[in-house]
Amino acid sequence: MAASWCIEKRGSIRNDSFRDNDNIPETGCLSIIVLGASGDLAKKKTFPALFNLYRQGFLQSNEVHIFGYARTKISDDDLRSRIRGYLSQGKENEGEVSEFLQLIKYVSGSYDSGEGFTLLDKAISEHEFSKNSTEGSSRRLFYFALPPSVYPSVCRMIKSYCMNKSDLGGWTRIVVEKPFGKDLASSEQLSSQIGELFDEPQIYRIDHYLGKELVQNLLVLRFANRFFLPLWNRDNIDNIQIVFREDFGTEGRGGYFDEYGIIRDIIQNHLLQVLCLVAMEKPVSQKPEHIRDEKVKVLQSMLPIEDEEVVLGQYEGYKDDPTVPNNSNTPTFATMVLRIHNERWEGVPFIMKAGKALNSRKAEIRVQFKDVPGDIFRCQKQGRNEFVIRLQPSEAMYMKLTVKKPGLEMSTVQSELDLSYGQRYQGVVIPEAYERLILDTIRGDQQHFVRRDELKAAWEIFTPLLHRIDNGEVKPIPYKPGSRGPAEADELLQNAGYVQTHGYIWIPPTL
Repeated sequence: MAASWCIEKRGSIRNDSFRDNDNIPETGCLSIIVLGASGDLAKKKTFPALFNLYRQGFLQSNEVHIFGYARTKISDDDLRSRIRGYLSQGKENEGEVSEFLQLIKYVSGSYDSGEGFTLLDKAISEHEFSKNSTEGSSRRLFYFALPPSVYPSVCRMIKSYCMNKSDLGGWTRIVVEKPFGKDLASSEQLSSQIGELFDEPQIYRIDHYLGKELVQNLLVLRFANRFFLPLWNRDNIDNIQIVFREDFGTEGRGGYFDEYGIIRDIIQNHLLQVLCLVAMEKPVSQKPEHIRDEKVKVLQSMLPIEDEEVVLGQYEGYKDDPTVPNNSNTPTFATMVLRIHNERWEGVPFIMKAGKALNSRKAEIRVQFKDVPGDIFRCQKQGRNEFVIRLQPSEAMYMKLTVKKPGLEMSTVQSELDLSYGQRYQGVVIPEAYERLILDTIRGDQQHFVRRDELKAAWEIFTPLLHRIDNGEVKPIPYKPGSRGPAEADELLQNAGYVQTHGYIWIPPTL
């Protein structure tokens, strides 16, 4: 349910707007349970996000308590000490860090036996009782900072031992991290196992790219600005690139990465979600289900991926990692062309690029427009108009266009209209994706989470190609670390219609 919220006192969250049911009773206290609390994801992402929400007043000490749960046998103070170093600190907020850490309690137990979850439920219930919450009115949010292999057993334990006892306006919700399976069959099996225990409105499949500021801006850009509406189609756009580049390799994660590869790790989820927002039709409203309906339509309109429109790469030295098999066929780089069979996008290639150990680090959307007909200035060789959305780093949006070069001669040059966030919004702190998505979960807004049919449609697109790679039928091409990737990828871009601009480089403006 979409809703807006207002801040009371130090920012406490109160529902003060349209709801499907205006007679919803006041809810009780909030318990956030981080499962896998001793792991890297929890320490580096989940707890820091919760702390930032606390600092900004979205989590109130008089209504929220945080529970860590894992197999490791440590004390409350041990967990707090492990977390402290990952929280943003300075002399001005040492007190806030200490206050936040006191909200955290640790419970140790296994992920497949009732004993630990009985203790967890007891701890949560004691917190709820201390806050005078009516049974069934409290809110329980379980964050799975865990490998997917234990999701089914953990879901069974929560369902058996840790649910709200009745429904008086409270709720129980689960947040599950990617990867959601390795192919269509494993994803559907996992979805069925979780779906037998929880209803779809209780399940929040998190993809942190959907929490990024510039990704969340996509729908506003497309549907709140008149001049984009007539341009955003096959009549004006020649090709669209969605790019993810890292300038480092697997760095100790080789064994994990080799199990999945760059397509499962980045393209099938992060980049495909961005593509849906770029390509979807205008939804009926901002309601989460209306938006997700349109995203599913995009996925269902995808044509099968052709092998000749795929280039895979593996950087030299990848297999030097002792955790990576010597005969690994896992790609660390991929460029592929996706095609959407509908009225708006017929014939427009969507080029997906992702790779590790490349010559730069960035994530961006690059919309390249068609050549100007009747070019009287003969400037086409300088490059086409492009609209670029830089997702990270140095968040920005800029439009590449041709202008007259200053001077007495009538000559042209490529320049840009630039909205760089660091310059335009000085002093504004852009929230981390995990902060935004956890807050959405508390609010019950599923707009930026992946629905089950959306997940299934995504795996249907990529599973045939992934199986061919797993079977060794499609081989990655070696490339040197610090390069652009295989030269064949640039050839694929050219064949797809992309025209590279020579002599122009966008430079983020300085403050």
